[in-house]
Amino acid sequence: MKISFHGAAQNVTGSCHLVECAGTRVLIDCGLYQGSRELEEDNANHFGFDPAEIDFLLLTHAHLDHCGRIPLLTNRGFRGQIITTSASRELARLVMLDSAGLQEEEARYLNRRAQRRGKPAEPIAPLYTTLDALNAVDFFDGVALYNKTARLAPGIEVTFIDAGHILGSACLVLDLTEDGRKRRLLFSGDLGMDERPILRDPETPPEVDGVIMETTYGNRRHKQLQPSVEEFYEAINQTVRRGGNVVIPTFALERAQEVLFYIHSGRERGILPDSLQVFLDSPMAISATQIFRRHPECYDEETAALFRTGNDPFEFPGVHFTRESAESMAINRISGGAVILAGSGMCTGGRVRHHLKHNLGRPNSSIVFVGFAAQGTLARTIVDGAETVRIFGDEYQVRAKVHTIGGFSAHAGQSELLEWHRKSGRPEITFLVHGEKESMETFGSLLENTQVAMPEPHQSFDL
Repeated sequence: MKISFHGAAQNVTGSCHLVECAGTRVLIDCGLYQGSRELEEDNANHFGFDPAEIDFLLLTHAHLDHCGRIPLLTNRGFRGQIITTSASRELARLVMLDSAGLQEEEARYLNRRAQRRGKPAEPIAPLYTTLDALNAVDFFDGVALYNKTARLAPGIEVTFIDAGHILGSACLVLDLTEDGRKRRLLFSGDLGMDERPILRDPETPPEVDGVIMETTYGNRRHKQLQPSVEEFYEAINQTVRRGGNVVIPTFALERAQEVLFYIHSGRERGILPDSLQVFLDSPMAISATQIFRRHPECYDEETAALFRTGNDPFEFPGVHFTRESAESMAINRISGGAVILAGSGMCTGGRVRHHLKHNLGRPNSSIVFVGFAAQGTLARTIVDGAETVRIFGDEYQVRAKVHTIGGFSAHAGQSELLEWHRKSGRPEITFLVHGEKESMETFGSLLENTQVAMPEPHQSFDL
């Protein structure tokens, strides 16, 4: 039996790991690389394995960097079974279709630009199409229930446990048997934080022989949640007093819903003004919010109680869900008092770039980041203090107030990651993935009683 790493290896995105045991090949996640142009080009490269030889794909959760290459996988020959939770299946369909639409839109734009410039060239094709995404959905024919072990094949069993990261997210426990040898592996997927709104806390993992672990925040601790919420409210109130708008680059899954939850709470408690106009300007986030309402099995008790009493935390006076492009464009005619939640969280696409274009140069407006910004993204450039940024080929000055509020992260911080790892017993080996090099090295130096490995892309290990 062996494991190999074909994404998120010394990188934060593109999660994709392959386990081979007793003649069966199981892929864990198949995510899209996000960030720099070089990383994006890696998406079209060879997977490092033959998709047609994969028997099962286990999906930890529906973020793009974990499910975004599945349509490419099926397009290139995968004919196995995709297994994930019910909520993740719904969200993954949404995410893949949205990604396909963006791929097609980008290809059309590049082809039009090449034609205008008179450059004879082969037409640029999208990484995958909407049809590819729809075809990929057909392979999601296995629904996992939390804490219920399923037998995939002789010698391979899997158990999904709640990761508390986004709706439907899971850590995976793989029990492997080959030639009389047994190994238990634990895949963290992406781990959430304790005591967050909406979702349950991450579950305690079992003791295992090996851990494959994310290290997104392996080198730093998060701010406490409550001070972060207060900082968020103050950023909004300051901006409203200045007469500007608040632009929040927002991940459509979990972060958008969490921000709505806190704005709802702030209004009810009188911390935020009743006159506040809130725009969820992301068709994907709007659809994700509808999916949230269909999966109360993932809620924590506080959120479940809100819904039972008819107090929907995603609906309140002054909130607007803008699906149509014309509605989105109309927001930019508002000079002040608007809170605009728009995708994407790293500003790599979506409608947020239009809102940045109209608000970055305004000293009375604010840009509030409430999530991770990977190297090479527009979000990271702004967070790092750039005086000008390029959007749609034009340069824009950054005069707006920039806030970075770390406590909202859906990822566990260093202390939570260490505690989670400690609960996994004394694993023989821990593979660190899904993190920048500095983060992995710092986190690895803190682990005790385990061998630490930081796999390179496509590196393989015997188990």
